Amino acid sequence: MNFNFEQFSGSWAEHSDLPMTVPGSVQNALKKAGVIEDWNVGVNSRKIEWIENREWLVMAKLPDKIKADENEKIFLRCHGLDYKGILMINGHEAGRFDNAFVPYSFLISPYLKESNNNIVFIFECPPQNLAQIGWTSRITDWKPRFNYGWDWMARIVQIGIWDDILIETVKDSQMKFDGLKVSSSADRTKDMGALSVSAKFNNLAWSGQVNVTLSDESEKKLINENFPVREIEEKKDWSNLKIKRWWPNGLGQQPLYLLTITLKDPDGNEIQQETKRIGFRTIDWLPCEGAPAEADPWICSVNSQPFFIQGVNWTPIRPNFADLTEEDYRLRLQMYKDLGVNTIRIWGGGFPEKTWLYDLCDEMGILIWQDFPLSSSGLDNYPPEGFQEVYMISQIATHYVKRLHHHPSLLLWCGGNELYERNDVAPITDKHVMIKAMKDIVSLLDPARRFVEASPSGPSIYGNQSTFGTGKNWDVHGPWDLPYTEQDKTMIAVEDYWNKDDAMFRSEVGVPGAMSVEAMNKYKGDFHLLPASMDNPLWRNVSWWLQWDEYKQTGKNLENINEYVDWSQNRQTEGLTLALKKSKDRFPACGGFIIWMGHDSYPCMINTSLIDFDGNPKPVAAELSKMWKDNSYLKFD
Repeated sequence: MNFNFEQFSGSWAEHSDLPMTVPGSVQNALKKAGVIEDWNVGVNSRKIEWIENREWLVMAKLPDKIKADENEKIFLRCHGLDYKGILMINGHEAGRFDNAFVPYSFLISPYLKESNNNIVFIFECPPQNLAQIGWTSRITDWKPRFNYGWDWMARIVQIGIWDDILIETVKDSQMKFDGLKVSSSADRTKDMGALSVSAKFNNLAWSGQVNVTLSDESEKKLINENFPVREIEEKKDWSNLKIKRWWPNGLGQQPLYLLTITLKDPDGNEIQQETKRIGFRTIDWLPCEGAPAEADPWICSVNSQPFFIQGVNWTPIRPNFADLTEEDYRLRLQMYKDLGVNTIRIWGGGFPEKTWLYDLCDEMGILIWQDFPLSSSGLDNYPPEGFQEVYMISQIATHYVKRLHHHPSLLLWCGGNELYERNDVAPITDKHVMIKAMKDIVSLLDPARRFVEASPSGPSIYGNQSTFGTGKNWDVHGPWDLPYTEQDKTMIAVEDYWNKDDAMFRSEVGVPGAMSVEAMNKYKGDFHLLPASMDNPLWRNVSWWLQWDEYKQTGKNLENINEYVDWSQNRQTEGLTLALKKSKDRFPACGGFIIWMGHDSYPCMINTSLIDFDGNPKPVAAELSKMWKDNSYLKFD
């Protein structure tokens, strides 16, 4: 009402004229401008919750050279908007958005003037609650949930533009293609590969030609061929390609190849080009040793080599993930590679993740277990069943699969995190309408890749003393602490648990450990570090994993933070290394062990993470690395 779209001014605004980087978050723009304090210090996150209760206008002038000629259209392609709002061009509504997980394309040419054009994104207030405690069955908003508070995250509800924005000019008479589908595989026993390519072309493109090239890292071309459009639309196959196979970290190298598809008009002019970086490998899933005949297969074999899946659950690096850089991803992933990790699970309460992550995992040999964006909610963990919700997750799943299916690092698709039947009696199955919709999309668009209904999956949610020996522990979650018993609170009980364990796969296991005293002092603000209990606002801020009552029973010094941290980190190291060793020693009866969680996304005083907020490993990481790098269990043909 009060905003002038020509002058970018409005007297009712509480703040105005603040610079903002795009991609970027409103929160980071406010911090850079000195409007808010660093939310990572003390309990400052509580001081910035007003941001989510305002509407924000993000605006820019468009260069005058952006204009549509006759028979042209101009589109604004937005790869990531968080979360809901309106696009205005010169004060006119050009479109709306309400899903952080899918891209948006807006036709803007009808609203452009000869000069002095402006663009404004109006971000409306986000949903009030998508936090860890709620009802999964009532989810109707498609925004990353971890921002609303989790056992490792304070409430920091990002608003902003989290991925690239592009402007594209398209002629009305332009030939074009989309829906590029790429499938590559390798011979299981030798360096020979197969490739198939298909795409959807508009009617104008049928008079054209398509050039396909495949080049290795030295730019040597393995394929350089021209085809009529019809041949590519129907699917073009190549076999017996002389390639080098792609291997997971620790098992071999990761050679990558550049696939280029170019659409040309009848005169040979290049009209459109897409490139994909691909690798050649074949993955099979084999039954675990001693597993019941009906059990899901949990031994992963790459290029005919069975191996132990070992790694971490990946959560967003920061709550303001819009502000991350490629270097942020490279630092985290390089650390995991150097530690010996071969797999990360991208957890379902996060976001689709930046393209950098998938490219870097291709380079580093880190396999990706990819959840779709659904997660448990504490009060119920049953997925939504409504028509609109199933439609929305279908749109999201379609985008995920089309965007990512060509990556050699992509191991499997998963319906989401901790999704259970009503009353939490067992993990969800594909009998649920939403899970079936996702499974059908994977089957259609990426049929060679595995789909798992949820994490965990199978008859049991947790592996424990009551279910050991029953054959019901397929992929299970937990424990996230030392598995003591009521009668025994010592490591004897912990070792007994892991000696009896018969789980075929563990996609979440953790033990909490405090971060370093140096890091605590950096982020404590005005608070004291002790006591490490709910009585201290600093520890209460993210309080799920507190150990203070147990520590007090040890008789150790309650006034020495260094002594407490040493105790906590030693406890984490002893408990987690025992769990990993016992599980890996059972291979091939156990197919993998993924730790919850990899890194802190917020400076938690204590958490189950292996790497703290600043990227420094806790002592447990070095001990785990020794076991991760030990390949003596492998049997080579």
